[in-house]
Amino acid sequence: MSFPACASPPPLASTPPPKQLINSPNPHSHNASPSQPPNVSFRKKPSTTSSDFSHRKADKPARHQPIHPTVLWTSSIARRCRAGQLDEAVSEFTAMRLAGVPPNHITFVTLFSACAGSKLPGRRFGSSVHGVVRKMGLDVGNVMVGTAAVDMYAKCGEVDVARKLFDEMLVRNNVSWNTMINGYMRSGHFEDAVDLFDAMPDRDAVSWTALINGFVKNEHFQQALVWFREMQMSGVEPDYVTVISVLAACANLGMLGLGLWLHRFILKHDFRDNIKVNNSLIDMYSRCGCIEYARQVFQSMNMRSLVSWNSITVGFAVNGHASEALRFFDLMQKEGFEPDEVSLTGALTACSHAGFVDKGIQLYQNMKKIHKITPRIEHYGCIVDLYSRAGRLEEALDIIENMPMKPNEVVLGSLLAACRTREDLKLAERVQKHLVKLDPSTDSNYVLLSNIYAAVGEWSGATEGWSSIFEATTVPTDRSDSDQHHSSWLIHIACFQPLFNRALSFHLQRRLC
Repeated sequence: MSFPACASPPPLASTPPPKQLINSPNPHSHNASPSQPPNVSFRKKPSTTSSDFSHRKADKPARHQPIHPTVLWTSSIARRCRAGQLDEAVSEFTAMRLAGVPPNHITFVTLFSACAGSKLPGRRFGSSVHGVVRKMGLDVGNVMVGTAAVDMYAKCGEVDVARKLFDEMLVRNNVSWNTMINGYMRSGHFEDAVDLFDAMPDRDAVSWTALINGFVKNEHFQQALVWFREMQMSGVEPDYVTVISVLAACANLGMLGLGLWLHRFILKHDFRDNIKVNNSLIDMYSRCGCIEYARQVFQSMNMRSLVSWNSITVGFAVNGHASEALRFFDLMQKEGFEPDEVSLTGALTACSHAGFVDKGIQLYQNMKKIHKITPRIEHYGCIVDLYSRAGRLEEALDIIENMPMKPNEVVLGSLLAACRTREDLKLAERVQKHLVKLDPSTDSNYVLLSNIYAAVGEWSGATEGWSSIFEATTVPTDRSDSDQHHSSWLIHIACFQPLFNRALSFHLQRRLC
């Protein structure tokens, strides 16, 4: 199956308890009832007389069977875990052990899953639970418990421990293999992930997607597409999660041709109405510059989420259609969706690109007052860019100097670029000081400042700027390999200088003729 280079768009219609407490088997050392966990109550059934049962057959079983205490305790623990109350779940598990109620495999899977979402406390408590599991032999003998423990260790950053446990498991299924592959990809152990994938006895779509999605999340987009091609050649049908991952790779690489092919593939399958898939299509088309295709996808959706509205708003904003972006931003609110941080970033970006200063300032002020959103650095960056593009450089600098967080290179760079456009040398020098504090070795900052000096005729300043670059890229005699890239650009200048001189001479001769 080949990919077209391009094509027309497809038709659209708290601290855990000590280990010894967790492992305590004494049912008399706690006040909890063995039959029922704390804070769990049941309505008492009305009393019945013998006459109430006269119409029943003697051999008919009772409709109400007693619930096993393990099920009651596990259900209570699961509710705590779903609510993100790990400390309370720990307390209930401890009480369950003290009450002499034996946990089952569902109890352990529930606890491991909760621990996986919480790094430090989850790692400590998860190890304690694993101790209980190991004594019962469930970590290697029960595939569900073993896989959950592998997932817990991997998500807590203990990928080596996870692999050791994975190797000890007596029974492994595809979920076990995929979990370990995901753990490797999440921690950046790509070669180990590929080796494990190659050793799999039976690979399914989830296995391939684990690799592809892992490469995408680690921004190895080309590698993700290579594995997607391998997946197709192996005859495994991609699922919607695969498609979402590959669409993300296309969006980042600007591969419209493959994106169009994927769109046609989507329309032929059951997940063509999947909101997440359509959101990914909108993002892909927007980032490839095909904003009208993105609009068609958005309009064809039967149901939309906040992400859908954010994607189309940001898409129009970054493609220079400010009025449309703001129109979708207003429509989103009329449809009952409350803007979040991403929504406001898109709206502020639109205002910045179109020069809607007053509208942008109003949105910025409404973030806290109306939407109760604390501005993040990207919002401050939009306001700085808004002021910079409008030529209000002092106000932009005032935003930077009063931000609650340190400005990054993007925020400062937008102001420095505006200083060049306005030929404001004094302000450029002040911005440059902030940039040097962030990263003294970044050549582009010195180059931009030197260009500003040159633009206003300050040749001595331009020379000093280039001297600063040479000083920043001076390589010591005993330099390491990681330092050599600092001077690599000097080698390129030396190599291309004669070529540049000849090109300049040729250009001047043509102008004189």
